[in-house]
Amino acid sequence: MQKIPIGISDFKEIIEENFYYIDKTKLIAEVIDNGAKVILLPRPRRFGKTLNLSMLNYFFDKSENNKELFQSLNIAQNSEAMQHCNAYPIIYITFKDVKEENFEKSLLRIKRLISNEFLRHKESLESLELEEIEQKQVKNVLDESATQVDIEESFKLLSKLLTKAHNQKCIILIDEYDTPIQTAFLKGYYEEMVGFFKTFMGAVLKDNDVNLYKAVLTGILRISKESIFSDLNNIKVYTLLDNPFSDKFGFTSNEVKAMLKSYHLSDNFEEVNQWYNGYKIGETTIFNPWSLLNYSDSGAFDIYWANTSSNDIIRILVENSDGFRDDLKYLLKGETVEKVINPNITFKDRDFNFNEEMLYSFLFFSGYLKYTSKTWKQGEHICTLAIVNVECQYIFRKIIANWVSEKFSNPRLRVLLKSLTDGDLKLFEKIFSEFVRDTLSFYDTGKNVESVYHAFFLGLLVNLSDYEIISNKEAGYGRVDIIVLHKEDKEKLALVIELKTIDEFEEETKEKALISAVKQIEEKAYVSEVEKKGYENILAFGVVFDGKRVWVKEG
Repeated sequence: MQKIPIGISDFKEIIEENFYYIDKTKLIAEVIDNGAKVILLPRPRRFGKTLNLSMLNYFFDKSENNKELFQSLNIAQNSEAMQHCNAYPIIYITFKDVKEENFEKSLLRIKRLISNEFLRHKESLESLELEEIEQKQVKNVLDESATQVDIEESFKLLSKLLTKAHNQKCIILIDEYDTPIQTAFLKGYYEEMVGFFKTFMGAVLKDNDVNLYKAVLTGILRISKESIFSDLNNIKVYTLLDNPFSDKFGFTSNEVKAMLKSYHLSDNFEEVNQWYNGYKIGETTIFNPWSLLNYSDSGAFDIYWANTSSNDIIRILVENSDGFRDDLKYLLKGETVEKVINPNITFKDRDFNFNEEMLYSFLFFSGYLKYTSKTWKQGEHICTLAIVNVECQYIFRKIIANWVSEKFSNPRLRVLLKSLTDGDLKLFEKIFSEFVRDTLSFYDTGKNVESVYHAFFLGLLVNLSDYEIISNKEAGYGRVDIIVLHKEDKEKLALVIELKTIDEFEEETKEKALISAVKQIEEKAYVSEVEKKGYENILAFGVVFDGKRVWVKEG
């Protein structure tokens, strides 16, 4: 069997070393045939963006003959496209590692990247008779003494000189263009970074037709046109909502089936589907490629994609959105929410009060949510959204857990969870009351929104790694709020929990609310669901919330 190319994004290495490769070379023809000069292809992380740009680089770059790399691939059957093979000077840069603490350090790293790209073309540049000002600009870039203005105009200069040297327009490939911008947002220098990229991109991509054949940019997000691509009228953006290029990043169902067959894993397709499927690009169903490669290599289901990023921006967005906490209850139990999705993401400083539209757009385009249906209404994309798959379900549960773990020491949390699994309801009520009092802000609980308490409680329970947490599942004659079951030992205490908030409009007391919660467990026969699973040691109890106060009563 062929080796699995985990973490290898160099196209030439994959082909020459005979790694398993899912043929995406039709992307080349789609780029050539597209009418736009500049193509932006935002996709979630680890969806093959860098590998695809590497492929484009080896195909178009005239500095070496790489036609043999493509002989057995789909593009070789396209005679018109093959005429473009190794025919253009290439400017190729990736910003994936520009993750510095401040703008000054970021600019230094960008200077080095651009200097290395000039150095790669040193032979072509030395073949030219440069004007004095051009000689000075090239020298300053090469020795990394260039000013910010020089750097902002550097690729425009390089495209001009390469076009002259080769008597052929350039192709420009820019990978992960938005990584420095996302980092700047997190570190507090967003405006400076956006200002730099607005000038840098505008200089090389706008009004540069005489030197530019095509430009292809990748990233995770489309940063708002008003921020980065201002006045750029030759750009086309194809997001997850669009059909063009829809099958060129990530794996289609047929590609996954073929790969599983190659590694004798075909019998597991349905489970693979639950874990790693769920994405839709345009109308194409797409599997997460990073997870599929890792699964095919190990043969074990695990959380692969979730652990390839810090998720810091998501945390900030979620913590600044009170409405999301309500929606989370429905998302976690597999239901959907309907939201406006905006293809243009606009970051501001970290104190900005993010609106719901931006949060859900970020979660969608970053690959954490999928759309189950979409409509175009009054100039807006209205999408019905759900958590993508088992992997992403894990991420959402971890987000809630982080809200809790940041505000409480682990020893205190362990005492709380032990009191719960031991059935010590008196101690549990005491400590849980302290957690609610100290963690949930008045705004969170001022409206007695039961879903807030539900999500908060689930966040605590995520830390019970040896237990299965069941939420809002049909049981008996209704839907039980929470069931907690030990995954392996059925003699361990099983928990059936009903959550309730005091109805202030009916002047309900805590005693009445507790009795009501316990009565519902009995009337709806929630315990029967646990008994069916073979658990006999069962503790059923109600938890009643009133603002920041909590009471517990055994059923």
